[in-house]
Amino acid sequence: MDTSMIIISLIAVIGTLIVAFAVSVWLPGIERKFVQARIQQRVGPPISSPGFMAPIKFFFKQVMSPNSPMPKLYNALPLVTLIIVTLILLVTMPQMYFLGAFASIIAVVGLLKIEEIMYMFMGSLSKSVLSVNMPFPDRVKGAKHIDATRSFIEEVSTLRAFRLIAFGSFPLYIALFVPVAMAKSIYLADIVGYQQLNGPILFTVAGVIGAIVYFIGSMILLNEYPFAIMKTKADVIEGPYLEYMSKYRAYTYITRGLLIFVLASLFTTMFIGIPPNILSPGILITIAVAIIFSILMAVMSAFSPVFTFRQFYPVVAATSILGVLAIVASFL
Repeated sequence: MDTSMIIISLIAVIGTLIVAFAVSVWLPGIERKFVQARIQQRVGPPISSPGFMAPIKFFFKQVMSPNSPMPKLYNALPLVTLIIVTLILLVTMPQMYFLGAFASIIAVVGLLKIEEIMYMFMGSLSKSVLSVNMPFPDRVKGAKHIDATRSFIEEVSTLRAFRLIAFGSFPLYIALFVPVAMAKSIYLADIVGYQQLNGPILFTVAGVIGAIVYFIGSMILLNEYPFAIMKTKADVIEGPYLEYMSKYRAYTYITRGLLIFVLASLFTTMFIGIPPNILSPGILITIAVAIIFSILMAVMSAFSPVFTFRQFYPVVAATSILGVLAIVASFL
């Protein structure tokens, strides 16, 4: 590759990242203001508030040291999560396909799984509420003996997150292997090339079923209603996310918006055959899909109750079975 091609590739990668971050900061506002607020007949926050103004506000807040056995690592985890989500976007860019195995569905699934378990790392290192000690012992007062070891509130939320991750990941990951089965390759370059020759996988029976499963799996990964297991009022707090202050909390806001965009971008790559690339008009389709994803999630969330695990398990099982049927249909 000559110097001019390297420069063009760098411009494409950096430009795509800039567009992704610029669009992602508005997606939470579209979801909460333009859709949910109108459906629920409430004013709602300004469209710029959830994803744009909130992170800016927290960057100017006072930095405090949390009550954690490893405070520096604990505060670094939101930034690490943001980097991981950015890496997922980088993997799907056509300029990165020369990396071989790293630009494959296996790498994407691995990075997504790391993003999921970050919440559990946060919970295991969190021993406070709002980053400061409570005026009373932050312990769960169950029916145990007085002298028994008690769990922290954050640890309870982490255990709930583990159950969510252990079962809730199946629909998304199964759906990702529908294009793999049709293209007969785990490499993103081959999956994109297959669709450029044969048309989008989305326009097949297996593709339609896989897209439905992928969307439900995306909502589970984003912890959206009705799959908001980690947001339920029964947890009293939202687990470790509530502990972060100042810029560390800002990173969690930025990561959520970017993750919505990345999941939409991954969908357009796997099911439509259009990877994110600022030098291609297809970037407009990626942006449109990200907005459509936000609107659909907002509509579903606005009309949905909060699932308990009693409803969560059957829905995940049924969706996973549907995903397996989509893989079988891809061979037919």
